[in-house]
Amino acid sequence: MIGRAGEIADAIREESNIMIVGHADADGITATGIIASALEREGIAYGVKIIKQLDEDALSEIREANYPLTAFVDLGSGVIDELDFKRVVMDHHSPGGSDQKLHLNPHLFGHDGSTELSGAGSAYLVAKALSNRNSDLSSLAIVGAVGDMQTKSMGKLISLNREILQDAIKAEKISLIGDIELFGRETKPIHKMLEYASDPIIPGITSNEAAAIAFLNSVGIELKNDRWRRWVDLNFEERGRVVSALVKYLIKGGYGKRARRLVGEVYIMVEEEKGTELHDAKEFSTLLNATARYDMGEVGLKVAMGDRGDYLQKARSLLSGHRLQLAIGFDVLREIGFVNGKMVKYVHAGNAVRDTLLGTLLNMMLTSGEVERDKPLLGFAESDDGKIKVSSRGTKELVDRGLHLNEVMSAAAQKVGGIGGGHDIAAGATIDVGKEEKFLEVAEEIIDGQYGRAI
Repeated sequence: MIGRAGEIADAIREESNIMIVGHADADGITATGIIASALEREGIAYGVKIIKQLDEDALSEIREANYPLTAFVDLGSGVIDELDFKRVVMDHHSPGGSDQKLHLNPHLFGHDGSTELSGAGSAYLVAKALSNRNSDLSSLAIVGAVGDMQTKSMGKLISLNREILQDAIKAEKISLIGDIELFGRETKPIHKMLEYASDPIIPGITSNEAAAIAFLNSVGIELKNDRWRRWVDLNFEERGRVVSALVKYLIKGGYGKRARRLVGEVYIMVEEEKGTELHDAKEFSTLLNATARYDMGEVGLKVAMGDRGDYLQKARSLLSGHRLQLAIGFDVLREIGFVNGKMVKYVHAGNAVRDTLLGTLLNMMLTSGEVERDKPLLGFAESDDGKIKVSSRGTKELVDRGLHLNEVMSAAAQKVGGIGGGHDIAAGATIDVGKEEKFLEVAEEIIDGQYGRAI
């Protein structure tokens, strides 16, 4: 992979003006930020385009822009053979073609792109090949990997991601600690962190503010002094007391597996202010995701590249709205309900939820206990361009049985004239209105076949 990264770096050095095309999520935004920062240091001019998907409309716009070189980050592998212009690709999604020229993707080198290297990680390898001074950009690659949920299967970064983590630690950009992994360590009041716990769910406490407060009171935690205390405000002994009590609570309730997911590796952004969204890599990635979900990825890019003024405030405003929309969307999906198909559970949200939130909402459903985890979840929603966005989410157990959602989304979409791709555990597609039933039929056939092959 290092050799391929070097080849791409050489191709970049030859140009004076480059278009960067990045995917509209935290991984894509950090990947774009890494390459943009590296180009600035090399004195190379660049333009940026952050997009939801690389469909024919997007490709036409890129061709019309007519840059001497286009750098695709966190996307491009799925349509690699259609990129009929001068380009380099730094991605981690399953490749959809045979062209390996100037194409850096972990799958091409025997690595898993859903757990071992993110799109931002691929971009970082190229940035480092451009110059060793770009080692400080490793922290952005970690934010991208965490945002892409690359810690989910093992509870920590592994393989190539871990090598990048070591670069970030060596550069004194990130510190690694063992701590509670619930979202909101930095910014939420302690009782709210417990109330909103979703990975893992804490039965009887999650979604119950009074129960969360009562639990903390029972272990002697002071909730407020001059303001509500956050997890980062607790001392070491207090944190240990809460974690110990939570573990005992879950084990007593028969949820021992969930107890094991409470504590793990936490990645701290050393130079960021404690108690802010930027101090914890998980919260940082959520902030960036919020900007992308509302078509404001350029705001997230500015934050990723160091803006701590107006753009950061805009990003925080988008995050606040994002949290509200997720809560509303979760209730909407719960109310509509999932249909229990032969091989999947599916829901059609129409225009009741934003299509860019659908994947996140499916993930929330999987971790919430609201639906059984025996089948992958699939959702349909109307997008602003009059198409149907399809999102799918699975579990590690289902992947181990043979599920590969990238293959499902890609092949089913192709059958109905759409486009799809992603990872084995999470993938998406875009299809025309009215094609949902046929798409679902094909998807279920493919999944049935995947399980049969595994057996």
